[in-house]
Amino acid sequence: MRMPTALTDLCRYPIVQAPMAGGGSGPELAAAVCGAGGLGFLAAGYKTADGMYQEIKQLRSLTDRPFGVNLFMPQPSLADGSVVEVYREQLAGEATWYETELGDTDGPIDDGYEAKLAILREDPVPVVSFTFGCPSRAVFDAFAKVGTYTVVTVTTAAEAQAAQWSGADAVCVQGVEAGGHQGTHRDDPHADGTGAGLGLLAALGQVREAVQIPLIAAGGLMRGTQIAAVLAAGATMAQLGTAFLATPESGANPLHKQALTNPLFTHTELTRAFSGRPARGLVNRFMREHGPYAPAAYPAVHYLTSTVRKAAAKAGDAQGMNLWAGQGHRLARELPAGRLVEVLSAELDAARAALSLPAHGSAS
Repeated sequence: MRMPTALTDLCRYPIVQAPMAGGGSGPELAAAVCGAGGLGFLAAGYKTADGMYQEIKQLRSLTDRPFGVNLFMPQPSLADGSVVEVYREQLAGEATWYETELGDTDGPIDDGYEAKLAILREDPVPVVSFTFGCPSRAVFDAFAKVGTYTVVTVTTAAEAQAAQWSGADAVCVQGVEAGGHQGTHRDDPHADGTGAGLGLLAALGQVREAVQIPLIAAGGLMRGTQIAAVLAAGATMAQLGTAFLATPESGANPLHKQALTNPLFTHTELTRAFSGRPARGLVNRFMREHGPYAPAAYPAVHYLTSTVRKAAAKAGDAQGMNLWAGQGHRLARELPAGRLVEVLSAELDAARAALSLPAHGSAS
């Protein structure tokens, strides 16, 4: 498979399918996006190293186009066991309601990071991206030697500067509008609140002036017109997650897909209720009842609630599931992933054409 030398070498269109950990983005979705001219991604988060490798093998059997793999950076423990046990007591009613046990919080905290790095160095893929932090220069140097293009998710100019200094080839600038986990390099509980995080355009503007490497824009993007806007604001490509969540190729639970446009779910919020780390999802009963009390304890809370979330999904109850979604979720379209890439590209072309027209009222 051809390895990239620049971000624009990766695909025909400036459209990236976001890596959605938890089953949303698997080989079928990534292959469909790659085949249509976008850049598909596998999410290695929450998978074993071998599980990641098996998905890479499957994706390679489905496409010969460049693709990416996303890794979670190991996270320091932010909370002592006592606060997690308090939250366990609060969730006891959920376990009883769904007739299950709460999860064991002693799961791995490094997400198999080193083992995954070893596999990706030994059997390189075109792109590797990182979330929840920035690797060392040695990691980037090792990937550069094997021809892998590297990307770091950032939410601020300071994080982008750290990524550039460490040797990343590009940064993915994530606005607070994005669905799923915020990719902040440091999880600061004191920053929680309605004013936490920068909007995408504000973040793009600050990062563009702080670094010289290419930018991928992410956060609430659902239409080609929005892609045109972030490209005009300095991004080289746009990354969409929620837009691809509703596609047939997505591995998301059908209840999750339906909830994106269900009038019952009116808006999204950032919450620690399901994982202990801020993540944006559709507001449901679980989030309302437990979000205000959830500790900053990732990934312990993720393990704690995993059994309840699975039981709620099995019971067909979206009110007990983590319904990750960006702020643009109501614009989700149930199109095949390849067709969605084509539609987004056509919308982007139309927006670019409109932007090139003379301003209203100008002399002809």
